[in-house]
Amino acid sequence: MTTAATMNETFTIMEEIRVRASLEKTFGSLLAEMGPRNQTPDGTPLPMVIEARVGGRWFRDLGGDNGHLWGLVQSIKRPTLLEIWGPLFISTAATSNLMYRLSEADGGTVITFTHTLVGPFPEDHRPKLASGWAALHARVRAAAEAQ
Repeated sequence: MTTAATMNETFTIMEEIRVRASLEKTFGSLLAEMGPRNQTPDGTPLPMVIEARVGGRWFRDLGGDNGHLWGLVQSIKRPTLLEIWGPLFISTAATSNLMYRLSEADGGTVITFTHTLVGPFPEDHRPKLASGWAALHARVRAAAEAQ
C-alpha cells in the first residue's frame, strides 16, 4: 500500500522577546529552559540536555544511552548568540536552524529568535511549531525576570 502525505519544504518563525533582565541572566535562563528545566507547553517535563559549546549536542535524554538528537550548537557567543542546527523533533529529512540573538535594550534584553525549517515536514506540525516556541520563550522571560 502506498500512502501520500502533504509536506511543505520551508517554514520560518520569527519572534522578538523583551525581557526585563540583563543579557547574562537572560542567556543563562535560555540555556536552562532549553536544557534541564525544559518542558512541553502543557508543563510535562521534557528531559533535555544542551552542551553549551561549539559542536555540543542538544538532545532529549531518555536514560541508558537512549534519546533523540535535536541539534548541534553551530555558534555560541555568550551572552549574545546561540545558534543550533539539526533535525529538532521532526523525524523526516528536514533540518532546522535556530538562532537566538540577544541585545541590550532599555530596561533589559531583547531576544530575536528565528527558526527556519527546510525540507519535508508534515503539515500538521505547522501550528505546533509556533506554540511550542512561544511556551519556551515565556518560561525564559519569567525565569530571567525572577532572578
